Amino acid sequence: MSNVSDEDYRSIPLNATLALAALVVIIAGMKVGADLLVPLLLAIFIAVVCTSPVQWLHRCGLSMRMSAFLTLMVLLAFISLIGLLVVNSFSTFLTALPEIESRLYEQYWNLLNALSSRGLAINPDQINSLFEGEDEGSWMPALLSQLGNLFMQSIIVGLLVIFMLFETLNVRDKISRALENPAPSLKRFSEFSLTLKRYLAVKTVISLATGALVWLSCLMVGVEFPLLWGVLAFALNFIPNIGSALAAIPPVLLLLVAQDGGAFQAMLLASAYLVINFVLGNLIEPRVMGQALGLSTFVAFLSLVVWGWIFGAAGMLLSVVLTMTLKIALDSHPQTRWIARLLGPGRRRIKDSRASDASLPPWKR
Repeated sequence: MSNVSDEDYRSIPLNATLALAALVVIIAGMKVGADLLVPLLLAIFIAVVCTSPVQWLHRCGLSMRMSAFLTLMVLLAFISLIGLLVVNSFSTFLTALPEIESRLYEQYWNLLNALSSRGLAINPDQINSLFEGEDEGSWMPALLSQLGNLFMQSIIVGLLVIFMLFETLNVRDKISRALENPAPSLKRFSEFSLTLKRYLAVKTVISLATGALVWLSCLMVGVEFPLLWGVLAFALNFIPNIGSALAAIPPVLLLLVAQDGGAFQAMLLASAYLVINFVLGNLIEPRVMGQALGLSTFVAFLSLVVWGWIFGAAGMLLSVVLTMTLKIALDSHPQTRWIARLLGPGRRRIKDSRASDASLPPWKR
């Protein structure tokens, strides 16, 4: 027995080195194939969210294919309506952008002159030269190029969602035919899919509620383009720690320099952002998801850095979703469950009865 133990101990550095090398190769491959993987991951997550209403419609008596077709039609109608409203709001924003830029520029110069008059050694011309580009107005072609790329990516994601949603209808049968003993794999796959669907559904609903409350707050305070800021808050709510702060910057600055705005209205809107994200993000979301579907603060911020470096801005939006997917997948297998517990928050209770705990879905432990 001692010889076996010595061999096991000697193999630990080799196994760790091989695992680290495999991880480096996987990360490098994901970074190189980011243009292909980002639409694929978005389509997978949207398809996973859509499976819940498909199953609900099927339980109501419709066939699976008709349920999937109705779900896709409702999703397409909703996205088209929001898209038309956002495009209209964004076009109005672009029309008013020169006036907004002039007001921001005026406030910027007033701030620099005020600081300089109070004894600070600030040269406004020197600071202004740091922010001036060689080609003024060159951002418009780049913006239009990015919007065109976004439109094409959206079409690709939509087509992938359609094919994936219909493909998921037969995935259990395919797994049963592909494996000799499919029962353990199907059990782990069911736990993984149920937990992932629950997490994505809750996160999407919380983000929708955040966007709706931000839209209502902007409407009540009187900031321009409230729908645009609500959609921005919905998207950036998926970014941990800094997403809510980034979503609040444009409307607060716009209200600060608006003719009918001011410092009081800007502080009022910033307070509304703070209250919305504190209540939904720190009170309601943890209670609905439970500690088993949480991440530690360090892991959430580290995932933002890592996935943002691999996939860019899309990786920052999907950082928590990707990390939670990895955590749920690790939690669904007994041999990797300890890694999932390391990724979770420190307040989670680890039960002693592991046998009974393993038989439950991850969110009930």
